[in-house]
Amino acid sequence: MLTLAKTDDQAYHHYWALVGLGDIKTQRGDLAGALKSYNDGLAIAERLAKTDPGNVRWQRDLAVSYDNVGDVQMAQGDLKGALKSHQEGVAILDRLATSDPSNVDWKREMSVSYDRIGNVQKAQGDLAGALKSYNDSLAIRDRLAKSNPGNAVWQRDLSVSYEKIGDVQIARGDLAGALKSYQADLAIAERLAKSDPGNAGWQRDLAVSYDRAAQVQEAQGEFVGALKSYQADLTIAERLVKSDPGNAEWQRDLAMSHGKVGNVQMAQGDLAGAVKSYQDSLAIIDKLAQSDPGNAEWQRDLAVAYDRIGDVQVEQGDLADALQSYNDSLAIIGRTKGTGRPCRRAEIVRPT
Repeated sequence: MLTLAKTDDQAYHHYWALVGLGDIKTQRGDLAGALKSYNDGLAIAERLAKTDPGNVRWQRDLAVSYDNVGDVQMAQGDLKGALKSHQEGVAILDRLATSDPSNVDWKREMSVSYDRIGNVQKAQGDLAGALKSYNDSLAIRDRLAKSNPGNAVWQRDLSVSYEKIGDVQIARGDLAGALKSYQADLAIAERLAKSDPGNAGWQRDLAVSYDRAAQVQEAQGEFVGALKSYQADLTIAERLVKSDPGNAEWQRDLAMSHGKVGNVQMAQGDLAGAVKSYQDSLAIIDKLAQSDPGNAEWQRDLAVAYDRIGDVQVEQGDLADALQSYNDSLAIIGRTKGTGRPCRRAEIVRPT
């Protein structure tokens, strides 16, 4: 028995070494190597879990192993394999949570696994399946958040669930449902941001929540509400940039916010307001593009900014300036070897 325990202990340390190796390879972009390390670790976890089914630590590690494998499979485009791996993981976590209903950590991990399953289903185009998985995650997170309203992590988890559900509802054409989900997300984000104004992450979460709600309002033709939401997003973006002028990501967020305000003003017929917003956006993007000429995304953003200004100038009847703006856009596209006219929309995505 002592020899068996020692062997198990060695295997457990070997398991975690493989997990660590897989993590490093994933960060370096070596997905094939990461998958091999995670699969080797999974084999050990399976063996340990089988030798002692009552050992909850080993059962939980087995679930983690399946999720690690599934994440790499997802990144490799093996959606069928990723779905199977994540479903194996959530089944183990479900058994653990059922065996100990008071263990909130397992419940939270199970909600994360449901999110992973939903992500795969969404990538597969199975929107109904993704919506169910995200709702399963939401149900868990809602109970956790209600059980401890002061737990900021659980509150943010809940807001992310509403966001994911809203994304699927948009993909299904359910704009009313998506707006309701985004507004629920927004209400949580507002509470978190208000509870800690110095937390830049929560402030940016709030900006993104306003942005998502605004996109739906804009798609519904509700331009007054969309403009108000985009301007709220813009106000937060300005504060973030002021707090850290060297943060290029926040600079780009601010430029995108100006552009989106301009889009709504354009739709409302406020051409003077639109051109000012687009020029404010252009001024920021031009500085970013000049600071790093090799950044293709920023160069593309610059081309889009010139394109938008040209559109307003056409509406104003200023064809000479419009031609110059479009030529500036085309010159940038030519330098970056892009093709076609840039799309107008640039999305801000919140990390989850």
